[in-house]
Amino acid sequence: MSLWNTLYGGGISNPITAIEQITYLFFIKKLDELENSREIEAQSKGGKYTSKFNGNYIPWIDDMEYRLNAEATPDEKDKLNKKREEALAPRNKNELKWSYFKDMPPSNMLLHVKNNVFPFIKELNGELSPFTYYMKEASFIIQKPSLLVEAVKKVDEIFVEIGKDAEDGKQSFQDIQGDVYEMLLKEISTAGKNGQFRTPRHLIKLLVELTEPKLGDKIADPACGTGGFLLGAYQYILTELVRKKEPKRIRIDEDGFERATISSIINKKSKQVLNDSFFGFDIDITMVRLGLMNLIMHGIDNPQINYKDTLSKNYNETGEYDIVLANPPFTGKLDRSDVNPTLGLDTGSTELLFLSRISKMLRSGGKAAVIIPEGVLFGSSKAQKATREILLRDNFLEAVISLPPGAFKPYTGVKTAILVFTKKQDESESWNTERVWFYSLDNDGYSLDDSRRKQKENPLPIVKQEFAKKTTTKYFDRKNHFFVELSEIQENDLDLSYNRYKEYEYKEQTYDPPKQILDALIDLEKSILAEMNDLNNLIE
Repeated sequence: MSLWNTLYGGGISNPITAIEQITYLFFIKKLDELENSREIEAQSKGGKYTSKFNGNYIPWIDDMEYRLNAEATPDEKDKLNKKREEALAPRNKNELKWSYFKDMPPSNMLLHVKNNVFPFIKELNGELSPFTYYMKEASFIIQKPSLLVEAVKKVDEIFVEIGKDAEDGKQSFQDIQGDVYEMLLKEISTAGKNGQFRTPRHLIKLLVELTEPKLGDKIADPACGTGGFLLGAYQYILTELVRKKEPKRIRIDEDGFERATISSIINKKSKQVLNDSFFGFDIDITMVRLGLMNLIMHGIDNPQINYKDTLSKNYNETGEYDIVLANPPFTGKLDRSDVNPTLGLDTGSTELLFLSRISKMLRSGGKAAVIIPEGVLFGSSKAQKATREILLRDNFLEAVISLPPGAFKPYTGVKTAILVFTKKQDESESWNTERVWFYSLDNDGYSLDDSRRKQKENPLPIVKQEFAKKTTTKYFDRKNHFFVELSEIQENDLDLSYNRYKEYEYKEQTYDPPKQILDALIDLEKSILAEMNDLNNLIE
C-alpha cells in the first residue's frame, strides 16, 4: 500500500510503529466524518447532537517565542506578555477537525496536529475511560512536515475510494473502512510477534454466526488483539436490528452472509446497550490502543478493552459473559508460576490455558466459539486430556469444525479447528456433553496458498445452515458431518479429532494381468519406433 510505503520511506520503518501512526491518522479522519454524520442525523430528526468538537481548546504555543529578554524594557515586556496571552486565548474545537487542518501549510500543520489535535484525541473519552487511560503514553512521531502532508493526502485518497465503492453498492461504507483498516494490520505479521496474527475476517463472521450474539449480551475476547471478534459481533447484532426494522437494507456480503452496517437504525437506548456490551483483554499495549480505536472508528463510542493477562493470577473473572469469541495465541509458553491456579491445568501452553479461561469466563448458558490448533483435540499429554475433559464435562461441547490446511496462511500453516460449546457448570461432577457434532471444511472460500485469493464458492454459510439443523437431521453414515456419542469419545481417550471418527470409503482397485500390461507396453514401443522411422526418412 502506498501509505505504508510513504511512512517507510520517511524513516518510520518499524511495522508496529508505522501502523500506530497510520491508525492515528485514520482515527482523526474518521472521527471528523462520524461527528458530522451524527450532527446531520440528529438535525434530520429534529434533535440536537453535542459533538465532541463542541466548545473551545487552549492552543499550544512555543514558549521560546515569548521568552523575555533580560534587557527588555517594561513596554517591550508588556507587549510580549500581551502577545502571549492572545496566543493562548481559547479557540474553537472545530479547528481540531481533519477538514480544518488538512489544507494548512506543511509546517503549521505538523505543529497543529502534534501539539493540538493529537493531545485532544488522547483525552477524547474523558479521564475515566479505558481509551484515555491507555492513550496516555501514546506518541505522534511523524517529524517531517512534508511526510505528514503526503500521509494526509493519501488518507484522503483512500477515503475517496471507499466512498466510490459504497456508492457503487459493493459494500457499505463502514464495512469497507474495516477492510482497509485490517489490510494495514496485516503488516503486523512482519514484526516478529510470536504467535500473533489477525484472524481472517470471513472466519470471524463464521464464529459469530455460530454463536448468534443478541442485543444486551456481554461479549468478550480474552486475547482480543485489534478487536476483530468484538467488531464482528457488533456487526452481527446491528444486522439483526436492521432486519427487524428495515429488512430491505440487508445485503449478501462477499462471503455469502447477510449483513447490514447502517448504524443510523440504532436508537439511543440500543446505542447505550451496545456501548456497554464489548469487553476485550490483551497483553500488548499497542494492540489495546489499536483495538480501542478500531471499535470507536466503527461506532462503538466507549469500548472496554484493557491491558490485562487473562491467564495470570491477577485475573479472576468467572461467570461474567454471555458470549466469548477468541483465536488465542497458538505457540505461547508461560512460566507456570505466573499461571492462575484456578485454571486447573498443570501446563504453560497458552492454547490449553485459554480454553480453561474461556470456560470459566462464561456464565451458565453462555456460549463460546474458539479457534484452536488441532493438536489440542488428540494430544496425549495429561494437560491436553484434562483440557478436553473440561470441554466435555463443564460444558456442552456442541461442535468440532475442522478447518482446511492453509486457513491461516501466510501467517502459519498450522491445521486448526473451531470449537463451539455452551457453559453448564464449573468443576462439574457429571458429564454435560452427550454427543458431539463433527464437520470438516475442505475449503473456506479462499485459495489455500499464501495469496489467499477469493474463490467463487461461499462454503461458510453452509456450515452455519448445517450447524443450525443438526439436531433435526438424520445421519446414516460418517462420511461428511455426523454425531459421535460421548461413550465412544471416552473409549478413544477423549480424542476429539474429526479424522478419528470419519468413515472412509475405500474403493478396491483392479489391475490387468501382468502379461496383458507388458503386451500393451510393447505395442506402444512399436508405435513410437514406427513414428521415429517416419521422421528419420523425412530428414533424409
